[in-house]
Amino acid sequence: MIKRLVTSAVLGVAILGSQASLAADYTLKFGHLANEQHIWNQAALKFKELVEENSDGQIEVQVYPNEQLGSEMDVINSIQLGTADMTITGESLQNWAPKAAMMAVPYAFRDSEHLERAVEGGIGDQIESQITERAKLVPLAWFERGPRQLTSNRPITSPEDLDGIRLRVPNVPLFVDTWEALGARPTPMAFSEVFTSLQQSTIEAQENPLSLIESASFNEVQDYVNLTGHVRSWIYVVIGKNRLEAMPDDLQQVVRDAAQDMQSYEADLFAADQERLRQSLEDLGMEFVEVDTEAFAEKARPAVLEALTDEQRELYDAIQDL
Repeated sequence: MIKRLVTSAVLGVAILGSQASLAADYTLKFGHLANEQHIWNQAALKFKELVEENSDGQIEVQVYPNEQLGSEMDVINSIQLGTADMTITGESLQNWAPKAAMMAVPYAFRDSEHLERAVEGGIGDQIESQITERAKLVPLAWFERGPRQLTSNRPITSPEDLDGIRLRVPNVPLFVDTWEALGARPTPMAFSEVFTSLQQSTIEAQENPLSLIESASFNEVQDYVNLTGHVRSWIYVVIGKNRLEAMPDDLQQVVRDAAQDMQSYEADLFAADQERLRQSLEDLGMEFVEVDTEAFAEKARPAVLEALTDEQRELYDAIQDL
């Protein structure tokens, strides 16, 4: 009898859980490229928790990390087609909204505080408006990304120290032009090839955020992290405009409020993670080198400005005046 009662109770819970799931009026499919442990995924799960709780179960959020719904561009296209609802995306949005290119322009921002003033102010408003208008995606929150730093086997404190160094860069024309202007010999290369190329001295240096420097074990083939901070950028959590507006106003507000709480939650995770990454890389033997960032920025500026359209140049100038 006891066994039968327990079994009935378990079945009852299962049925209630199933009914609760069926009771959701709206389902948001949230796909992104980060893995389960990444702070972006932790933030997405916090968003899910808040939305489901504060909507009294009217909205269910399904989180799909690790590109389970496809690449960044795939998910954006799916959102526009209505088969996915949310993602985390950055400067790729310039394919629709040219002003989004400012999200990853070398030496556009002096530091994190300067970046925050831009994103939270009129600059961010302009970029977000163009994204919404042209890509039909509504930015709900933004996350700062770790600045890109230069690793090498000799300390580099000024542009003169680059002196023809063979440097891997992603296949981004602006990055190639910027490093050429700084005196390096940039070589576009797939990320998967970088470790072996450093090991074999095909290239001498590379540039990436600390998170990728750690995860790729570049400490095994590079001695120095030169704090160039040459690209400071951010990324948006976006939702399909049509999807958001299909919900009643009160549920739209639940989504927006949860996104703001997620943003604060992720910012705390990000700050702690940046400290952890530096300590981890130092423990692994890498030496951090302070550089003359003003000299780097000054020498890079002509190449950066040359690459910008008039519309982007206007935004760049406005950022510098903040």
